[in-house]
Amino acid sequence: MKSLDVKVWGVRKRNTKKSSYDVRWVVAGNVFSEQFRTKGLADHYRSKLLQAAHGGEGFDTASGLPDSMVEKAASMSWYAFALRYLAMKWPHAAPNTRSGINESLTAVTMALLDDRPGQPPEELIRKTLRNWAFVLPGPDERELPDDVANTLSWVSKASRPLADLSDAALARTVLDSLRLKLDGTAAAAETVRRKRRTLVNALHYAVDLGEFKENPVARIRWKKPKVAGEVDPRVVANPEQARALLTAVSYVGGYDRARGRRLVGLFACMYYGAFRPAEAVALSAADLKLPERGWGTALLNRTRPSAGKQWTDSGETHDDRGLKNRPAEEVRLVPIPPQLVTVLKQHLDTFGTAEDGRLFTNERGGVVGSSTYYRVWQEARTLAFSPAAVESPLAARPYDLRHSALSTWLNSGVDPTEVAQRAGNSVEVLLGRYAKCIDGRQEIANRKIEDLLSEYE
Repeated sequence: MKSLDVKVWGVRKRNTKKSSYDVRWVVAGNVFSEQFRTKGLADHYRSKLLQAAHGGEGFDTASGLPDSMVEKAASMSWYAFALRYLAMKWPHAAPNTRSGINESLTAVTMALLDDRPGQPPEELIRKTLRNWAFVLPGPDERELPDDVANTLSWVSKASRPLADLSDAALARTVLDSLRLKLDGTAAAAETVRRKRRTLVNALHYAVDLGEFKENPVARIRWKKPKVAGEVDPRVVANPEQARALLTAVSYVGGYDRARGRRLVGLFACMYYGAFRPAEAVALSAADLKLPERGWGTALLNRTRPSAGKQWTDSGETHDDRGLKNRPAEEVRLVPIPPQLVTVLKQHLDTFGTAEDGRLFTNERGGVVGSSTYYRVWQEARTLAFSPAAVESPLAARPYDLRHSALSTWLNSGVDPTEVAQRAGNSVEVLLGRYAKCIDGRQEIANRKIEDLLSEYE
């Protein structure tokens, strides 16, 4: 049926408790309508119908849709759409974000595969999606091993249509699958929420492409797992414990090999300056002012997060980026106490710098990897703590040194605005995350209130 027999009417608001909007049109004398939650979505859908009609497209008399929309709905599988979404997101995403998108798309794709003859082992499918399908350059731009090519060919045929996610029961099943790890045990709450965010974002893109009228997952009432937003007070080390840990680090690997000694300053930056690990790894001598006495400063401007070669544009394991959640050229000035000034001067005198000016290197002179400093940290805990403390959450991760620093500053009475500025956080995030770690502040507040009230007695 040609566009001469098509008439598209305007958008009409329905008189219901919940706002909704109808788009109505006529094809060969038959009236069709679609309902939308917002006027913007309805206008967008109407515009697509008008463009098809004005362009002379044929319209299907059964569904009332233009030929292009009918063909698209029939041909687009979830897997084909996921590849398209990845190509859109990849160029502008950070390496660790790329890895997260890859993990999420792999999980959803596994949940949207039909049973078909010739199915490869599940582990092979998952590894192929993770290492070949959802990485750029994509599988069409690389020479693939035979088993990978055969697996992806099967996946492309077995993948369910993207439109199937309009079925609320199926969409809920996909969401529920995100709760489990490969061994069937529950996944971490933050992992589940991250995967769901990727799925919702992908389907927003599908709405933009005209595959759905509205996001089919966003409307589902699905209970998200709760993520602990506050720092566990048990991980926070006091100053005495922190000093014991830094001393223990210097003993790891022996004196001559200096596997631990070359990283004492790295951990000291996390504790005395509240640096994030990736900020400390990227620190260079040019960023520092180290006076003979008193406080110094560090001008933080780069991070070197560990991401993996397949996720970075450079092909290196460590990305070279600006500060977290900040514009690329933004800097953060952090005053550093005399204790850290002394440690960093001793480090420079003993080990010097890498060729590019970085303070901290691994034994081969390269960028310090997260696995490297994590292993040193675990060994230091066994030297510094009793067996019971080693089994506890106390300073279990290097990042807990930053938690300890910020908790110490807040408890010492430093204004939260100043603490947030030094830490590179907002005041709201700072107080929300460290609420349980602030000791003694209630008594101070009580005294202030009591003093004020006593003035009027």
